[in-house]
Amino acid sequence: MAGNAQIPTTPKERAPTLYFIVAIKLIKGVALLLLALGVFSLANRDLSDVFDQFLRWVHLDPERSFFQGIGDWLDTITPTNVRVVASGTFLCGLFLLVLGLGLAFRAKWAIWLAIGESAFFIPIEIFELMRHHRLNASGLPRPELFPHPKIGLAIVLAINVLIVWYLYANRKRLSRHRP
Repeated sequence: MAGNAQIPTTPKERAPTLYFIVAIKLIKGVALLLLALGVFSLANRDLSDVFDQFLRWVHLDPERSFFQGIGDWLDTITPTNVRVVASGTFLCGLFLLVLGLGLAFRAKWAIWLAIGESAFFIPIEIFELMRHHRLNASGLPRPELFPHPKIGLAIVLAINVLIVWYLYANRKRLSRHRP
């Protein structure tokens, strides 16, 4: 019977590393969209008052000179500046969502876009690793969040290099539409 002839199908190739990259892009995209919405909500509010309320909520003294300096700096930010930052954050989040979905569907353009997006940051990360510590206005080194912050940057650089290498080396296998 010619109607029952089955066409041999190749099993769908699994790509756990690609799924990990997709998850990271989607999580970052959603986080940036939520951040953008939060920043948009602050556009017409007095940022120093919002900061003061936050400090009181976490039981910190807003009258300390450190926090007063931040409050003074927040007074210089205009609603237009807030909207510009929120718009840029929104566009970055949207870009990452589209990129993550394109990678999830294994679109060839998304693989090349992810290679370019990850490779874009490699020279910047190398520059930051090579840069010397700058001093603040008092001549003292700036306080760092971590004792060795360059280790975190080196890890991010290594991950970006691995992502670029993985996507480039497997671009034909990962693409849904192969030539």
